[in-house]
Amino acid sequence: MAIGTPQVSTRRARLAVEFALVYLAAPGAMGLAMPPDWLHRVFLGVIAIAVALLAATPDFRWRELGQGWRNLDWREIGLVAALTAVASVAFVLWLVPESLFRLPRHAPGLWLVLMLLYPLLSALPQEIVFRVLFFRRYGALFPDMRVAMLVNGGVFALAHLLFWSPVTLSMTFAGGVLFARSYLGRGGFPQAVVMHAICGLIIFTVGLGVFFYHGAIR
Repeated sequence: MAIGTPQVSTRRARLAVEFALVYLAAPGAMGLAMPPDWLHRVFLGVIAIAVALLAATPDFRWRELGQGWRNLDWREIGLVAALTAVASVAFVLWLVPESLFRLPRHAPGLWLVLMLLYPLLSALPQEIVFRVLFFRRYGALFPDMRVAMLVNGGVFALAHLLFWSPVTLSMTFAGGVLFARSYLGRGGFPQAVVMHAICGLIIFTVGLGVFFYHGAIR
């Protein structure tokens, strides 16, 4: 089917509307009107929608997500982790110095549970929604991948609008761009998941998590 035919144009328009609803309208509504105690239910709903949309995406196979776990680029992961640590410490010392390493110091049990569960219950599903679904279903909307990475960082930040914090928005925008770059590189989905998980654990360990948990929703 040639590019520019009515069928292709219609499908592209439908995907654009779908993209706007999933990545723009829904996060905007959440940021403006969602009560704090709805966070986990809404998150589960978003995951369910993402799974359904991926299942309906032509040429996508779930087995793709299991490929590449032995080919992680630890140098890239380590560099991004170091940048995250520096930025997190700087923000904490500047804005909330009393929170520096508060979780491991004052609630080590909770911190250990977070270390174990965050990668599986938060980082992995977020990467399915914001990297796999974004690029596998809507990537064709962005022929220039540099633009796609910036847009990806933008919608990832928008999804955190409900916290209404410049710190959260700036960190998630930068993280979204870096995770997208990693996803599009040789590491693919596994690289993005591991990088996201490590960066998130650093943020919560250092003390910047005060801007990222449901209690921070205004």
